[in-house]
Amino acid sequence: INQHFTDVLGLPCIENLVCSADETPEPITTTITGNIPSWIKGNFLRNGPGKFEIGRSSFNHWFDGMALMHQFHIEDGKVTYMSRFLNSDCYKENLEHNRIMVSEFGTIAMPDPCKNFFQRFLSRFELLKQSDNANVSFVQYKGDYYVSTETNFMHKIDPQTLETKEKVDWSKFVAVNGATAHPHVDPDGTTYNMGNSYTLKGAFYNIIMVPSKKVNPNDTLEGATVVCSIPSEDKSKPSYYHSFAMSENYVLFIEQPIKMDLLKIVTSKLRGKGINEGVYWDPKRNTVFHVINKHTGKLSLIKYYAKPLSTFHQINCYEENGFLIMDMCCSDDGQAINNYLIQNLKKSGNALDEVYNTMCRVFPRRFVLPLNMDSQTPCGQNLNTRLNSTATAIKTDKDKVFCTHEDLHGEDLHEYGGLEFPHINYSMCNSRPYRYFYGCGFRHLVGDSLIKMDLQGKQIKVWKHAGMYPSEPIFVSSPGAVEEDDGVILSVVITPNQDKSTFLLVLDAKTFEELGRADVPINIPYGFHGTFQNRD
Repeated sequence: INQHFTDVLGLPCIENLVCSADETPEPITTTITGNIPSWIKGNFLRNGPGKFEIGRSSFNHWFDGMALMHQFHIEDGKVTYMSRFLNSDCYKENLEHNRIMVSEFGTIAMPDPCKNFFQRFLSRFELLKQSDNANVSFVQYKGDYYVSTETNFMHKIDPQTLETKEKVDWSKFVAVNGATAHPHVDPDGTTYNMGNSYTLKGAFYNIIMVPSKKVNPNDTLEGATVVCSIPSEDKSKPSYYHSFAMSENYVLFIEQPIKMDLLKIVTSKLRGKGINEGVYWDPKRNTVFHVINKHTGKLSLIKYYAKPLSTFHQINCYEENGFLIMDMCCSDDGQAINNYLIQNLKKSGNALDEVYNTMCRVFPRRFVLPLNMDSQTPCGQNLNTRLNSTATAIKTDKDKVFCTHEDLHGEDLHEYGGLEFPHINYSMCNSRPYRYFYGCGFRHLVGDSLIKMDLQGKQIKVWKHAGMYPSEPIFVSSPGAVEEDDGVILSVVITPNQDKSTFLLVLDAKTFEELGRADVPINIPYGFHGTFQNRD
C-alpha cells in the first residue's frame, strides 16, 4: 500500500533537471546581476550526476548518472563557470563500448549481446565490481580535494582545472568496502569517516580516522586507521547509512532500519536486478544510536534507541553539561531512496503528484542523549533535564535508553515541504553549540526553496521563486567574522523550464536577501553536494 503523506496537486514537471549535459572544460564568463561581494575569493565546487544515458542504454536511478563536476570561480565580484566529467574507469569503459558496462546503484550492466550464450551466462556469475563513479560530493583529506560516492573508490581532483588525478581505493589502506561521502573534520584537520566490512562473523560498521598531515607529498590515505568496529545487529543485513554525527569527543553512528540484504545485493547481477532492490525499509525495527569515544575507540555500553526513522544528513552534534545533543534531518519512513528513479523524476501531471505525495517529508529534529549514567540512574523517568527541551531520554533497562525527539522547527516549515541538505557555519560551529542552520525546502522532488533556521525561537527566513530549484546552500564566512551568520550563502539555481538560465545565487546569510547572481548561459543538471575552496 502506498501511504499518502501530503496532497499537493499540480506540481510542475522537472524532467529537464535529469537531462544529460555537455561538459564545459574551458572557463566561461557569466553575467552578473546585483553585486557579488568582492571579498569572496575562491572556487565553489559542486558534484552530481550529469550523463544519464550511454549510447542506447540509459540509467534507471538518479544516483547512477555519470559524475559531472562544476566549478564557479569567484574573484573581484566576477564569476567564471566550468565543468568536467569525472574521468573514472567506468566513464571511460562506458564511452568506449557506447553502452552501460558497469553496474550502478539502480542499473545493472547487461551482458554483451555480441557474446555467445555461454559467455553471457557466465558473465552473470561475476561478482559485482564496485563502480568508481564518484558523483556525490567534494571532500578533503590532508588538504587534497577528492570526489566521492559510497563505494571504496574516490578520485583526487585538481580544484583549479577539475582534472581527474589518481583513483584511490579505501580498501588498500583499511579493511573496509567503501566509505561515506560525508566525512567530519576536527579543527586540527584530522578527518573521520565510516565504512562497512563484511567478514565470516558478519557485517561491521567501522569508524575510520585519517591523519591531518602528509608524510610524503604523494600521500593519499596513508596512516588511516579503524578507530572502532561496531557489529551489525543483523549479521547478513547491515543498515544503510549516508552519514554520521560527530561531537568534540564522540562519534555517533545511527543504525537505522533501512537494511541492505547482502545476499540480494551480491546476486543482483545473476538475477538481473539493481542493487537498489536489495535496500529496503523495515519499520518493525527501532533505530539504534551507537556512541563511540573518539580518543579511546571504546563503544559505549549504553545503547540509545528511538522509533524507526530514516536520516541522510546530520546538522550538528555537540556535548553540553553531560548531554550529547544531536541534530539531524529525519523522516518517519525510509522508502525515499527507492523513489528517486529517473522515470519518477521525468513524470508530469497526476503521476508526478502521486510520486511526491507518497514520499514522507523530512524535518530537522534534536535528540538529547544523557552520557553520565550508572547503575544508580533510575529507570522510567526522563533523564533530559535541559531547560525548555521537549526531547526525552528514558532509561528502560540497565544499559538501554529510549529517546524521543524535539522538533527543530515550527508549523510554518510544513508549507515548505520540510528541509534537507542542511548546512551550518562549519568552521565556527561544528561540534559546538550553534544558533543557525540552512537548507533546502522540498515542495517538490528536489529542493525548491532556501531556508534559514534560527534555533532561538525556531524562526525561518525563506528565499523562493516559482520555477527555480536551488541546490544545497553553502555558507561562506566574511573575513574576520565574529557573528555566526556573518557571511553569504551560495547556491546554484536550476530553471528546468527556461532554457539556459541557470545561475549562481549569493544571499546575505544574515538577512537572507539576495545580493547578486551570476547567470550561466548553459543548462546544468540538479546536483548533490558542494564545498567552497577559499583562495585568499
